[in-house]
Amino acid sequence: MSKIALVGLGLVGRAWAISFARAGHDVALWDDKPDAADEALRFADEVLPDLAANQLLRDSPAAVRARMRRAATLEEALDGASHVQESTPEEVGVKRHVFARLDALAPTGAVLASSTSALLPSRFTESLPGRARSLVVHPINPPYLIPAVEIVPAPWTDAAVVERTTSFMRSAGHAPIVMKREIEGFVMNRLQGALLEEAFRLVAEGYASIEDVDTGLRDGLALRWSFIGPFETIDLNAPGGVRDYAKRYQPIYDGIFAASQWRADWSGPVMDTIEAERRRRLPADRLAARQAWRDRRLMALTAHKARAAKEIGE
Repeated sequence: MSKIALVGLGLVGRAWAISFARAGHDVALWDDKPDAADEALRFADEVLPDLAANQLLRDSPAAVRARMRRAATLEEALDGASHVQESTPEEVGVKRHVFARLDALAPTGAVLASSTSALLPSRFTESLPGRARSLVVHPINPPYLIPAVEIVPAPWTDAAVVERTTSFMRSAGHAPIVMKREIEGFVMNRLQGALLEEAFRLVAEGYASIEDVDTGLRDGLALRWSFIGPFETIDLNAPGGVRDYAKRYQPIYDGIFAASQWRADWSGPVMDTIEAERRRRLPADRLAARQAWRDRRLMALTAHKARAAKEIGE
């Protein structure tokens, strides 16, 4: 059991609190907004019973909740911490300021990790005396339901810090994506962005409705991708494996690639079409309820995958 310091308690920070406390760690909560810690704890009180109902807690909700505590000051939050997870706004100036404080105040052996989904770690850690212990640990929100987490080193991050963080995340129930070096968008947003680009192009050019595109993912590709990735998918989709697949189908993708070398304007006329279709299917005042429904479905899927993994001995 370790002490984890969470700095910044918005949507991502409060979700990390549940993930780390569920794994058995003591979690200190701090935000420069006075009410943020109380809001994070209220959120935990709402979510933990649902996680228990889906058998996604090893301990009782009360035991998990007892591992979370407010810290009155940043110094108190950092005292004795072995891992610091920063989840402040996605602004490089904010990150530089916060990481300078973390580097000055955190124990020398503590890892300093940012939850940023877009900023390269080199952009806000270069001038730190302790830059070798700094890196990005980007969750796919909410991390207590989606285990994948991106571990992104800066050019100067110590390899031992990457290894230690990878082991820590895995022990906390996460599935690390360990990048060899940083790149804009990391792995997840680059993959998601490529798919979204094609989705926008198909709608913008009038080839398919947004519901047709969603159906293709929801009732097609995503069914396989929920338990095997794209490389394993193509490895299993040709008699001779991945090389056989490439030999058979690369000419098809060559033709597709040539027609996809332009960007749709996500804020242009196509957005009017997409937003109108989405609001017909889901009025704006039902967004929050649908988000809660999504999270309950994720809980059920996560529980199902955990049971399946046990059955096959993974």
